[in-house]
Amino acid sequence: MRTRARIGYGAGALAVLLAASGCGSSGPADKPAAQTPPSAGAPGTPGGGGTASAPAQDAAGDAAWAKWGLKPMAKAPAPPADKPIKLAKTGTVPVFSEVPTQDKVVFVTIDDGAEKDPRFVQMLTDLKVPITMFLTKDIVKNDYAYFKPLQALGNSIQNHTVSHPVMSKLAPAQQKSQICDDQAALTQQYGTAPYLFRPPYGDGANTPALNTAVQECGPRAVVLWRESMQIHDMQYQAADKKLKNGDIILAHFRGPSDLKGETMTQMFGEMLSRIQEQGFAVARLDDYIAKPAG
Repeated sequence: MRTRARIGYGAGALAVLLAASGCGSSGPADKPAAQTPPSAGAPGTPGGGGTASAPAQDAAGDAAWAKWGLKPMAKAPAPPADKPIKLAKTGTVPVFSEVPTQDKVVFVTIDDGAEKDPRFVQMLTDLKVPITMFLTKDIVKNDYAYFKPLQALGNSIQNHTVSHPVMSKLAPAQQKSQICDDQAALTQQYGTAPYLFRPPYGDGANTPALNTAVQECGPRAVVLWRESMQIHDMQYQAADKKLKNGDIILAHFRGPSDLKGETMTQMFGEMLSRIQEQGFAVARLDDYIAKPAG
């Protein structure tokens, strides 16, 4: 099975990042620190992925898609029994921006939590599209409850720091505080400890200081991305500007003030259309990751 090298994300393009999206975009890699690379799972099911351990995700009916002005999207295949990314309980955490898989799927991740549009909750309830949320304490603490219905749909909540700083500009103790305090708050509010971490802007992802802080606070991987959704289209790291099997896509909880008048649901619909146009389904990231035992 063909796999691509893990692509890190660096601070060198940080000024561009800040202007581009307010949380992250595409850019060059940091110099990698020691990593534990994900291992590839064995192919087996139609479309790749390995022997199924669970049914394919529920799919919305045509009427649900029509309600949101969208064409029905193909449902993702059953999750692989042999998860292609395997996380260890201790040691250096891996940094990855895509999942090695033969399945024609991508993964949608949504950051920070600034926009709390109730229609977006209804949209995901209707369409059953899986997402992974990376939440920032200071941004979500005014309404922790908003994200609970999204979590109840099976969408996991992961760590994205307390106040969304540029991590490489902080001392190691400050980096640890940002991650550990968010970890504690999200665990208390949502009942499950995040096992993934995303640094704001992707900054410092491959630095030893950040890796150590992540280890000490509990998450067992740093998750980056290959594409970032803007308003109507995506920014790509790949030169051919095409999605690949297993790509992780970055989006944000954003509303009209940041989307030039468009809503969160309109932006999300545009992203689904871009994914569909290239023949991909959206799978749940958690279904492709083996969490540490115990």
